[in-house]
Amino acid sequence: MAAALRLGVLILLLAPLRAAEPSAEPVPEPMTSAAGPAAPAETRAASRARTRSGPAPVTDVAKLCVCDLLVAQCDVNCCCDPDCSAADFSLFTTCSVPIVTGDSRLCSQKAAIYSLDVEANPPERIFKLIDQVNPSVFCIRATNYKQALSFSSPEMPTSENFDQLLKQFGSASFSAEPDSWNMNTGAQNPSDANESYRYEYGVPIQTVDEFLRLPSPVVSSWCSDANPAGFLVNQATKCTRSVSVEKCDNIQAVSMLFYINSSILAVPKSSQMVNITVQSIVVQSLNGMRNLLNGSDVLRLPMILDELCINIVLGVSYHITYTDAGEIIEAAASFVLGAINKEALSVQQSFEISFTQVNTKPVPLSGNPGYVVGLPIRAGFRPQGSGIIQNTNKYSQLTILQSTSNQDCLAAQGARTPILFGYNMISGCKLRITAAMKCQPLTQSLLDLLKGQSFPEYVASFGNSQARDVLDWVPITHLQTSEQSSCQIPVSLEIEVKWTKYGSLVNPQARIVNVTATITTTTVKQLPPGRERTIPITSSVVFTNISSPAEPGYKAWPTINAKLPFDFFFPFV
Repeated sequence: MAAALRLGVLILLLAPLRAAEPSAEPVPEPMTSAAGPAAPAETRAASRARTRSGPAPVTDVAKLCVCDLLVAQCDVNCCCDPDCSAADFSLFTTCSVPIVTGDSRLCSQKAAIYSLDVEANPPERIFKLIDQVNPSVFCIRATNYKQALSFSSPEMPTSENFDQLLKQFGSASFSAEPDSWNMNTGAQNPSDANESYRYEYGVPIQTVDEFLRLPSPVVSSWCSDANPAGFLVNQATKCTRSVSVEKCDNIQAVSMLFYINSSILAVPKSSQMVNITVQSIVVQSLNGMRNLLNGSDVLRLPMILDELCINIVLGVSYHITYTDAGEIIEAAASFVLGAINKEALSVQQSFEISFTQVNTKPVPLSGNPGYVVGLPIRAGFRPQGSGIIQNTNKYSQLTILQSTSNQDCLAAQGARTPILFGYNMISGCKLRITAAMKCQPLTQSLLDLLKGQSFPEYVASFGNSQARDVLDWVPITHLQTSEQSSCQIPVSLEIEVKWTKYGSLVNPQARIVNVTATITTTTVKQLPPGRERTIPITSSVVFTNISSPAEPGYKAWPTINAKLPFDFFFPFV
């Protein structure tokens, strides 16, 4: 018993001596105040203060340690753990994190290098602090935005702020709107005093309070009202809204007033406002039947009627009219209103926005993005020195000669029909030539007949190619086959459209890659007086699929033409 007691006293005496032994290298110690360790009450108060304000961001790479996971304990093979001693390092087999750096985008930064000297006895940890230079030209020279070095601490729920946090984050979806969207239209920066404002592509459309909202699903299918409508960005979204008959008249998102009560700013940061007018109202019944109301100037708000909630918003379609100077001059909204019964817990809403420049007409698309079979091919031309492809006709379509019942080419002048994607077409007429006709005027008349008054120079490669995206348009190649003669008149126009399947094999999109227009001419000799000659004039379109075919003869399992030796399986049969 006495021996055991002496052994216990010896262990207690050796324990502090063991901690006081000098290690092979300096180990960072926890920082303490001059007054000694803090009292437990002060420690708890400081801990609560740190929880509320959040720790200060650590930017010194010598103090950063991503593998330090255990509190006040040494992590295995974590060479940067300040809780590890020299005795712990001697048992390490490797450094799990050999190098610790900050932001890799900085031009110059410190790097902490950790390694093990296994030849030493006992093995020791080696620590080096070096300067690391980023060879990239596009690097950050200094990090002067301190707020980006750490995440903002979330507000902890208490008995005082619980109701406020529940209202903000208790719904199916929520988002924190950037401060840049809460724009004060009355205040103006001195540096912006002489700047002329205009809407540019993709800029959120500003309203009196914030911005024009276009609800959309974010993570789930539930609607989020924090999606801003971008200028000249056509959008179409669908999302689900939680509703109930008992509270439908108090839900703002299902009321017409929610989508038209805020006026749009004509240009950003201006005092000129554009009111949103109601263009049309369509009422949808419970079975899906729709009826267009005659009067659209009446505001229909949700109301409860015989266990039904009527006049709830099922769809909103905005139409914005703007000028070439980037100014919004008109905004209209079309609504689809419906009804729900008491069994309904949610309703699906659809939202859409489109833009039209003033004094122009909207051009329908032929696919999104690839062409759809049976829809017209979109075409246009590019003026000299301009980067925008403009429309050639009313609907910006590639057209050919339209056949008429009397087959008279001179009477069919100006009759055109659009070329439909995927449809091989042929049309024509008959030209009666007399001795009084001159070669040059006849040639020009036939060219106008075959190509139209303004034959386009470009064709859209996709069905939804925008006019501003010049690289999305394919130039038309013009060819001509003729003979050496004094009078050559065009008799046919052959258009070949080459297209390919673009994108995923599951849902390939049709894309036009080449268009060739070939004019064929023939020789016409001068007729004697009183004689006539009839010549057929034809126009045709051919679509060619140039997609790469699958490799023929593919076999799932290769065959081997080899013979095994007779004793390969010996001694087994």
